[in-house]
Amino acid sequence: MLNRRRFLIVSAFALAAPGRRAEPAIEWHGKGFGTSVSLKLSGLDRARMALLVPKIEAEIARIEAVASLHTESELVRLNATGKLNWPSDGMVELLTLSDRIHQATGGAFDPTVQPLWLATATGGDAESARKVVGWDRLHFDRSRVELGPGQALTFNGIAQGWAADRIAALLAAEGLGTAMIDMGEVMALGQNPAGTPWHAEIRGPDDEPLAGAALADRALAVSSPMGTRIGGGRPHIVGPAGQAPRWETVAVTAPRAAWADALSTAFCLMDRKDCDVALEAFPGARIIWAG
Repeated sequence: MLNRRRFLIVSAFALAAPGRRAEPAIEWHGKGFGTSVSLKLSGLDRARMALLVPKIEAEIARIEAVASLHTESELVRLNATGKLNWPSDGMVELLTLSDRIHQATGGAFDPTVQPLWLATATGGDAESARKVVGWDRLHFDRSRVELGPGQALTFNGIAQGWAADRIAALLAAEGLGTAMIDMGEVMALGQNPAGTPWHAEIRGPDDEPLAGAALADRALAVSSPMGTRIGGGRPHIVGPAGQAPRWETVAVTAPRAAWADALSTAFCLMDRKDCDVALEAFPGARIIWAG
C-alpha cells in the first residue's frame, strides 16, 4: 500500500531522564502496508506482550483489508469496478476524513490522484490522467461509494497515520498508557517510561538531521517529495492539479496521526500562508519544520 517513502523520522527513543533509571521497553517489529512497522512498549512483561502481538497483527490485517493497494482490499475492489456497496466503517471513516482534509487544503490533498501518480511513475499519459482527477467526482455515503469515470483512489497520503491511530486505540483499550508506535508515521501514546516525552528526530531526504520533536499523546509525520523519486527522478508527491512541490521537507505534529500524515503531504504543495489557514481546521496540529 504505502510504497511512497517519505523521509521520515528516526526514532531516537529517550527512555531515561538524567539521574533516573527507566524500566526497559519491549520492542516489536513486523510488516504491514508494504513497509516495516514497529512498536516500543512499556509497562508490560513479555508474557503479556506475547498475548498482545496477535491482536496487533489482526488489527493490521483489518486495516490492510480496507486500504491496501497490494492485497485484495476494499480499495482494490473499488478501483477495479468503480463502485463499492456497503463499505466498511473503516472505509467510510477514511473517506470522511479525506474529504475534510481535501476541503481544508483547498484540494491539495486528493486521493483521486492515483491515475496521475501511476502515469507519472510509469511514463504514461499524464495529461489524460490529470483530467480524471477530482474529488468532487467521487460520491459516497454509508451504503455506497462510486468513483467518476476513469478514477482510482490511493490512501497513501493518510493510511499510515490512520493505522497508527488505530493501533494506539487498540493499545489504550488494552490498558497500555505508554508506547511509541511507528507504522510509517509515528504516534506517541503517553510519555516514555521515565515520565518524559518520547523524542523523535526529523531527517531530510539526504538523511541530514533537521529538527527534534518531543511527543506525548501526539503524532509526527514528515513528508519529503524527493525522499522517493518516480518516473525518472520526479518527486513522488504529485500535485492533483499539476502543482510542483514548494518544500523539500515538511513536518507536522498533531493529536491524530492521520491528520499529521495527510497535512504533511498536502503542505508540500502549498505556500505557508495557506498551510496556516488549513491548520485552523485541525485543533492542536502545527508545522514544526518546512524548508
